[in-house]
Order: sequence, then structure tokens, then C-alpha cells
Amino acid sequence: MKVKTILMTVVGVLFTGLAFADDSGAAHAGAGDLVGMGAGIGLGLAALGGGIGQGKTAAAALEGISRNPAASDKIFTPMIIGLALIESLVLYALLIAFLKMK
Repeated sequence: MKVKTILMTVVGVLFTGLAFADDSGAAHAGAGDLVGMGAGIGLGLAALGGGIGQGKTAAAALEGISRNPAASDKIFTPMIIGLALIESLVLYALLIAFLKMK
């Protein structure tokens, strides 16, 4: 499972530029032409980091609940808040990627 995730990330990073390909006849790529690729790579890295952070958060919370089931109410709420904050960082990266592409 881990190898599949890494392979998909590498393929996504390498071929992000194809999604933003343009046959406008330009002889060379200027700095403005690479904004799409930079946005795609940045968003991919943000999603990768967010996924790793959410996985570690959930694993730690579930381990804590399994060690002390009576504390599940005290662990569950901070876990949900932490997951929401991690996801908000990925959404901010998505917003920045869309704003930079205009």
C-alpha cells in the first residue's frame, strides 16, 4: 500500500505539466508558463503532507483510546479538531494554487 502511494505521488509530480500543456507556439517556457506546474507540485506536496499528518493523528488517537477506553471522549474531540486543522492547511494550498493560476 505504501509503495502504491509513493508511486502515484511520483507519477503525479512528474506528469503534472502535461495537464497544463499549451500549444500556443511559444519557443521557450517563461516564468509565467511554469505557474501551473508549480501549483500542481505544491498542491501535491500539501496533500501528501496532510495525508501523512492525518494518518499519524488518527493512529495516535486510536492507540490512546485502545490503551484507555474510558478516555475516548477526551481524546475524540481534540482528534477531530486536529484533523480539521490539518485539512484546512491543504484547502489553503488549493486556494493559493487556484489564485496563482489566474
